[in-house]
Amino acid sequence: MLNNLLNARRLAQNRALYKQYGLRKNIYSPLGSRDFAEHHTDIPWIDQPGALEKLEQNAEFQSFDEKLKEKIRRFLTDGYLILENFSPESDTEALNREVAAQLEAGKTGFNYTGRKIFNFFENSALADEQFFRNPELLHLLSFLLGKKVIPFQSLNFTLGSEQRAHSDSIHMTTEPQGYLIATWIALEDCTPENGALFYYPGSHRLPYITTADYQSGNTKFTIGEYSNRRYEDKVEEEIRRHGLQKQSFLGKRGDVLIWHANLLHGGSPIRQPGATRRSMVCHYFAEGVICYHEMSQRPALLHK
Repeated sequence: MLNNLLNARRLAQNRALYKQYGLRKNIYSPLGSRDFAEHHTDIPWIDQPGALEKLEQNAEFQSFDEKLKEKIRRFLTDGYLILENFSPESDTEALNREVAAQLEAGKTGFNYTGRKIFNFFENSALADEQFFRNPELLHLLSFLLGKKVIPFQSLNFTLGSEQRAHSDSIHMTTEPQGYLIATWIALEDCTPENGALFYYPGSHRLPYITTADYQSGNTKFTIGEYSNRRYEDKVEEEIRRHGLQKQSFLGKRGDVLIWHANLLHGGSPIRQPGATRRSMVCHYFAEGVICYHEMSQRPALLHK
């Protein structure tokens, strides 16, 4: 609550949203899925019954070329799509140089994980304009969610994350559910040796896992010390129960992977010690929905 009060201006917009969605709660209080007795039915159109049929009747969809149309169809069924050779090599190489230079100069750094550089777009016009707020990407993401997207945060990596399977929705959550989308941009080629990203096609159709579905250890005043580990254990249990099949993304430099808010994904082990896997991940919320962080029970602080 203290952190929320210190960011009062950035949370002020939630007053109208809480009223719109019938949430009777102070905007400075903790916020989680338990605060919504019933989830609102205004979910993204891609998650609604008959979405494929609606897609074929959509005028904007008909304006896309045939190759992109097929990718969008697959996004509805698989929960991801890949844009090959989207970012020019000159841009990816320039961004890699900027990241390396700022790390060496101490102008940016990794967070507590030792792997993630948060919001590098704040330090780099190139990262901001050509990757984080790329107009072509924003247009496609807004089409997929059916609402204008708001760039929320970015993560830059030099090494693979080696993170266990998870859904972004546990960390970046919305009400109504599903109004988050992510891009993963390969800044160098991905190989089985450098810790390739993996995902489970179709897993986005599973029910969202919340802190009510596992022993989070959360109390009224504190976040459970082992909440993240227990969440990932729960995800592994669901993967086994549903017999989900893992696929690896062996993308090439400049490829972009777009995934659904609830797609289960993670990072493979690095088989070659010291092998880099430079990449940039960007997360986007939809405009006009309640945005929060389910695991830490905090309302999201959106950028202007």
